[in-house]
Amino acid sequence: MANYIVGDIQGCLDELQLLLASVSFNPQQDTIWFAGDLVARGPKSLETLRYVKSLGDAAKVCLGNHDLHLLAVSLGVHKTKPKDKTLPILEASDRDELLNWLRQQPLLLEHDEFVVCHAGISPQWTLKQAKKCAKKVAKKLRGDDWQSLIKNMYSNEPDAWSSELKGIERLRYTINAYTRMRFCFPDGRLDMGCKLPPSEVNPSEYVPWFALPSREPLSKTVIFGHWAALGGYVSEEVIGLDTGCVWGGELTMIRWEDKALFSQPAL
Repeated sequence: MANYIVGDIQGCLDELQLLLASVSFNPQQDTIWFAGDLVARGPKSLETLRYVKSLGDAAKVCLGNHDLHLLAVSLGVHKTKPKDKTLPILEASDRDELLNWLRQQPLLLEHDEFVVCHAGISPQWTLKQAKKCAKKVAKKLRGDDWQSLIKNMYSNEPDAWSSELKGIERLRYTINAYTRMRFCFPDGRLDMGCKLPPSEVNPSEYVPWFALPSREPLSKTVIFGHWAALGGYVSEEVIGLDTGCVWGGELTMIRWEDKALFSQPAL
């Protein structure tokens, strides 16, 4: 019985299946954890959703920014972009079943020894706060009024955490931290714009969220995706798995029990 965690799939289903075959993944015994962004930009987003859903309890999924954007497009909040390649999902006979399944997924997954999320955990949160905020979003997203959350989630503000945040502002900050964050400003505020690798920015202006000196200590390793420009990042405290398969890089997966890394080049 093994726990595998994989970075952004973004519709690269063939690479995912080759990667799982390379480790003889057995859904009857093993668990595969997905660090968000199942869909968009790759060639098989529809097939990816169907496949991951078919794995049942063997698959643990957290939501990424592209997954949430798909929900927004399904509501007409934004138009479908050809580059996202998600139109087949919206035209599929099982569209509603897939989208309803997708919105049941959380922003944060937890194991006894690690947590999985798409972009990271706000450096201003303790693990207790992180879990509490994620649960509030999940409850809203799974409820009857989920459309209002999706329609009002698009903004870069607020960019700083406060326990005084309420309503949509608290939910929006949570979504941005979990699905869009890469860098923070030195004072801990979230930056939503810069996608460069840390080596190409001025460290007095931008700090990776996981490297902020004031970051709250967490008791578990944080495993995340989202930041392809990192090219993969492994430390005792954080593990970044997005290695840009959809951009011609690789799909990367880690086996938690021995920390072995596996990769499948883009086809």
